[in-house]
Amino acid sequence: MRSMRSGRDNNICFLGFLSFALISLPSLSLALTNPDDVAAINSLFLALESPLLPGWVASGGDPCGESWQGVLCNASQVETIILISANLGGELGVGLNMFTSLKAMDFSNNHIGGSIPSTLPVSLQNLFLSGNNFTGTIPESLSSLKSLSVMSLNNNLLSGKIPDVFQDLGLMINIDLSSNNLSGPLPPSMQNLSTLTSLLLQNNHLSGELDVLQDLPLKDLNVENNLFNGPIPEKLLSIPNFIKGGNLFNVTIAPSPSPETPPSPTSPKRPFFGPPSPNASAGHGQAHVRSPPSDHHPSRPTPQGKEDSFTSKRIIWLSILGAFSFVVLALVCLLCGRKCLRKREDSEQLSKPHLTSEYGRAREGSRSNASMLPPSNTFNKDKEARPKERVGGASKLHGGAERSVGSESKQESHEIDMNGNAMDLMHPSSIPPIKRVIAKATEPAEASLKRTTSKSHGPLTAVKHFTVASLQQHTNSFSHENLIGTGMLGSVYRAELPGGKLFAVRKLDKKSPNHEEEGKFVELVNNIDRIRHANIVQLVGFCSEHSQRLLIHEYCRNGTLHDLLHIDDRLKIELSWNVRVRIALEAAKALEYLHEICDPPSIHRNFKSANILLDDDIRVHVSDCGLAPLISSGAVSQLSGQLLAAYGYGAPEFEYGIYTMKCDVYSFGVVMLELLTGRKSYDKKRDRGEQFLVRWAIPQLHDIDALAKMVDPSLKGDYPAKSLSHFADVISRCVQSEPEYRPLMSEVVQDLSDMIQREHRRNDSNGDNQYTGRR
Repeated sequence: MRSMRSGRDNNICFLGFLSFALISLPSLSLALTNPDDVAAINSLFLALESPLLPGWVASGGDPCGESWQGVLCNASQVETIILISANLGGELGVGLNMFTSLKAMDFSNNHIGGSIPSTLPVSLQNLFLSGNNFTGTIPESLSSLKSLSVMSLNNNLLSGKIPDVFQDLGLMINIDLSSNNLSGPLPPSMQNLSTLTSLLLQNNHLSGELDVLQDLPLKDLNVENNLFNGPIPEKLLSIPNFIKGGNLFNVTIAPSPSPETPPSPTSPKRPFFGPPSPNASAGHGQAHVRSPPSDHHPSRPTPQGKEDSFTSKRIIWLSILGAFSFVVLALVCLLCGRKCLRKREDSEQLSKPHLTSEYGRAREGSRSNASMLPPSNTFNKDKEARPKERVGGASKLHGGAERSVGSESKQESHEIDMNGNAMDLMHPSSIPPIKRVIAKATEPAEASLKRTTSKSHGPLTAVKHFTVASLQQHTNSFSHENLIGTGMLGSVYRAELPGGKLFAVRKLDKKSPNHEEEGKFVELVNNIDRIRHANIVQLVGFCSEHSQRLLIHEYCRNGTLHDLLHIDDRLKIELSWNVRVRIALEAAKALEYLHEICDPPSIHRNFKSANILLDDDIRVHVSDCGLAPLISSGAVSQLSGQLLAAYGYGAPEFEYGIYTMKCDVYSFGVVMLELLTGRKSYDKKRDRGEQFLVRWAIPQLHDIDALAKMVDPSLKGDYPAKSLSHFADVISRCVQSEPEYRPLMSEVVQDLSDMIQREHRRNDSNGDNQYTGRR
């Protein structure tokens, strides 16, 4: 009897397992990834320089069946790729158009460079590339992405004009192009974006008028810190969140055009992944955006409603198999118990530890793995309305990982804080909660060990870590030919990557503070990367090994303002009066950001024309920001004060060891004097009474005849007299001997903006405008 009973039990178990196999067979057959998608993702893997991502391979494989990290599928087609803060480098490559049904692509907060491919999949609905190193222009092929609803390209190095590609992009909900180097007017086709509710353009060099936006159903519009001019269309003033400071607008309001049929603000009928709705926050005096629900996160694309995508054939198969196996499964559960099911569930959980489908789990994982929200700058120039800057959670700084520091670090991007603070996003309110996947990069053992050694020092940095060997290779072993310059903190070298991209490598002197303690150096790196502004040199990475401490920054091909004014006579000719005023304005915006917007506020301590770098378009990028801790202690601080005073940049209070923000204002006034006169701040070759520029210039700033004689001869008298007088007045206030009489940098920015606006009106009447070009 026992043997018969045992045989019967074995037969029942066999039938149970057979049922499982029959049920699993259709899903297994459908899990095989479309060959075109496999080829596309293999190409992407190679273009990204073969990162350490679980499951990903350079050839073949089954992304859907093997659950590659960050890849979500619908049946056999790859629909979503989410790899946020995954320490990715390289480029996106040219094979993306091979994806057959890719709808969402999120590579936010990585170090991907090169240009944005012109071969993006036409099925794309959501594109998030914010917080990377993309250069070049926005591709005109965007016009073919007719299903696109959300596009975030902010916090990159994009330049050129916004292409006129929006004629057929009527489903766009959210566009974020902030914090790039974009220039030129807004394209006319933007007026066709009939469903656009959020447009972020701040911190660029865009110009022209805003009339193309006046009929759009916008709820959030940020055009701060650009070169927009002309009257503000009256309709734009009714936008709930309209931020417009730091531009050249006329005070008058443009009259509304004749009534027309307004564009329909309704959302597209198809499901889409989009931003959550804005919500005013009374706490900061400015419109902040609504925190996401506790169990879901609507800010990023993930596939939803997979049941809706099942074909009718598959439903029939599953129904038949389910009915057939129901009785057998019931018997198996009774006889074999729940242990088999528990083991099966445990094995499934262990096989996919890196993917979390519910937002509740994803949010918990984000605190230790990655930031989940796209950076999106929103600055308000007015003090009462300035939002605090945000910083992400774990693993990215520019050029190598995520822009992240500890709980005290903040950044001008909407990212989730490591301490779980509620963050807000600017998105439409009609978006349903969607699921979220967190991508966690895998590190080599030695890299992981290196990072764990600094746990006791506070938050770990996620800035890209370069090795000394790689930097030696890129700088030709720090050869003299690659030496750019030498300062009080060390030497700066030019580094050239195999693709031709250039970086500036600062090799810190071993005697500088924070050099020996790696924890303090990592904290310094985090604080430098927290500083994010269009007119401030961007951190790309760092190196800390073999007692070497190096910082890697973006490279500006036109060198420094000092060289342009005092050494390179050929390029100095291009510095017309209008360009000089614009340079002063952009440098002032950088200091305004450090003093009044950055949280906590930061003092530069070493502001001079040699630290104002100029790119190909003669745009300002202030260097040495965030390095004040290396200057503020001991002999280095004393040397810094002595050098600044000796070279004519130091405020009078330097003699008493005092350095405040008003000292930066004084140094800025000296740089303005250099722009005005073409003279060095200190020139020992001149007569004794003319060696120090400030001492020589101050008595003449309010003498009209003397002022005209002070102007740089290379301008050949080509400047407006009133503009010259206003420029001299700003200088006079900045170089006051008493700190309390010097203005705030926000006041300087406003004065220079008003000056340029007046000149714009004058030039517009003459059909001439030189502020936006190289001349």
